[in-house]
Amino acid sequence: MSTEQTPQSAELRAESVERELLGFLEAKTRKSLTPDQDMFASGLVSSMFAMELVVHLEQTYQVAIVGADLKLDNFRTVQRMVELVLRLRAASATVGRA
Repeated sequence: MSTEQTPQSAELRAESVERELLGFLEAKTRKSLTPDQDMFASGLVSSMFAMELVVHLEQTYQVAIVGADLKLDNFRTVQRMVELVLRLRAASATVGRA
């Protein structure tokens, strides 16, 4: 049986990460959010909260967010965080196979 992932399974994973992040953020902010909403520009979260987001993403998705990936733009929207998580997970899977 092949362990390669299809675009559909990657898409489902993105949806799962998006759902989880929206739930986490809505619980923290007590506001309803959309995946493309800039949470910092709208004043829902602060730059201090960004560090809590980093810890949450690292612990929940077993990724390391360091260096250039720590820029605020990666945490502005749920969509950007999903992209970051998926990119880091893919990179760590590639390194793990090398």
